[in-house]
Amino acid sequence: MKIAMYGSGAAGSVFASYLRNGGADIILIDRYEAHMKKVAEDGMHFIIHQEENGEYHDIEKQLTGFRTYTTAAQAEAAEGKVDIIIYMTKATQLEQAIQDSMPVVGDTTVAVSLINGLGNDDNLFKVFPKERCIIGSGVLGTALPEPGTCVSTPAGGVQMNFGGAVKSDLTNAACAELLKCYRDGGCDAYWRDGDPGTDNNIYKFIWKKVCVNATVNTVCAVLRLKIGEVEADPYGQWLFHSVIRETCAVATAKGVPMNADEFIAHDHQDIVTNIADYYPSMCQDMLFHQRQTEIDVLNGKIAEYGEELGIDTPVCKVLSQIVRCIQGNYDKQFFLNK
Repeated sequence: MKIAMYGSGAAGSVFASYLRNGGADIILIDRYEAHMKKVAEDGMHFIIHQEENGEYHDIEKQLTGFRTYTTAAQAEAAEGKVDIIIYMTKATQLEQAIQDSMPVVGDTTVAVSLINGLGNDDNLFKVFPKERCIIGSGVLGTALPEPGTCVSTPAGGVQMNFGGAVKSDLTNAACAELLKCYRDGGCDAYWRDGDPGTDNNIYKFIWKKVCVNATVNTVCAVLRLKIGEVEADPYGQWLFHSVIRETCAVATAKGVPMNADEFIAHDHQDIVTNIADYYPSMCQDMLFHQRQTEIDVLNGKIAEYGEELGIDTPVCKVLSQIVRCIQGNYDKQFFLNK
């Protein structure tokens, strides 16, 4: 099956590299011309920053066989339509990316979003029937240090979860292809095909990851503290737990049962135990780089869903507004005007 990776920055390049390493027939589409040119000429320098027994070492591969393009129109002229298109843009860019990708999309093309956050499925459903949609997410760090080079830092345990929005012959075939290529390529991937409301349904994994990110990312970013520092403060811990409770309530109302007490005792405790001395990605975006964040598809989307469902989400709503205000005024912050 021919696969297109639409959006081939750090995450897209890493996800594509695992697929290519597993034998996938894959093309890359991204506006970053220098990166596309380098990969086309020399292949992808794929670095896996692997941890074993508490020590890190690098596994390096030079992957060839990619065909690269800067627009979908260029890709269609050379390749025709694709069987699977994976979207790995920023969540806020997905709606436009879907429209821009249409030249390579055929009547049976399966659309895949592996983008973090909520609402990405809704954007797919605006254009594609659910019988042609797959959603999921990866649990691994990624970087693009220079054109032609990408770095993967795998997390412990499962690295990739995905599943069809609904079961169909098309999504089943695409999931089987992705599963084989990811696993053959060294990525610990799982096809989550459980029925809605069950533990092996893909939406369960989407919401669990959202709950983690909406909690530690957003609260740490607003408080400018590491995860362990927030957890050690009673007021900070209250914020953590409040976000979890609001998220679990909304998820449950959306048909994905989640128990807040269990999440706090197990999932959240794993986070604060294992990565206490860490500034989460949103914290880094706001404090170190003054970048736009994913708040709209995390706490912002939780608050939006809550309003639609009649569920109060006051903490998520306030945190969302604080982050939006900060990221809209980086240049005016007093610590940047010393």
